[in-house]
Amino acid sequence: MTEYFYYNIRIYKFLAELNVLSVCTGALILAKANLLDGLKVTTNRSAIHELKEVVPSSTEIVPEARFVDNGKMVLSAGVSAGIDASLYVVGKLLGEERAKNTAMIMEYD
Repeated sequence: MTEYFYYNIRIYKFLAELNVLSVCTGALILAKANLLDGLKVTTNRSAIHELKEVVPSSTEIVPEARFVDNGKMVLSAGVSAGIDASLYVVGKLLGEERAKNTAMIMEYD
């Protein structure tokens, strides 16, 4: 059990140092890892009540958002919103033209 605990701490520290794109209920994992303090967050609409139970009081839940951008962390509502968030991140990192080309290749309208 102790080994499992320390393994999870290493994963949480690793996540805290990265840029993160969370899709759907991934926000619950990030909340359990204490990585959402002071951020705007969203998740799948069916898990909003569960998210409210695990985030710190400084976290703002935005249930109507398809995705939210907190700088190093982007969180999306559901799986299809995760595609929108992914294309947004592609545009942010590689430019709007690359994001449009990616959507075209995917046949995503």
